[in-house]
Amino acid sequence: MKLHIALLTLAFAAATGAQAEEKKAPTPQQAKMAACNKDAGEKKGDERKAFMKECLSAKPAAAASTPQQEKMKTCNADAKGKTGDERKAFMKECLSNKS
Repeated sequence: MKLHIALLTLAFAAATGAQAEEKKAPTPQQAKMAACNKDAGEKKGDERKAFMKECLSAKPAAAASTPQQEKMKTCNADAKGKTGDERKAFMKECLSNKS
């Protein structure tokens, strides 16, 4: 009986230790919170509260468009007025062109 208890205890400890070692990457919200907290520095009280509110509600800067996204925008603009199969064929040709 003591052997069973000892084995169960070891198994539980191993499982708990494995879970503790398994670190998950922070969510975007957690990363934003950490960055705002760091930027808040030594602020205290209402000043800190106002800073954190502003920082956490700020939208992230828009990411720069990739060349593929720019190509898609250009092809879409050039395809104005085309519909159905004609548009599909045009977009395929436009997007497959190397430029």
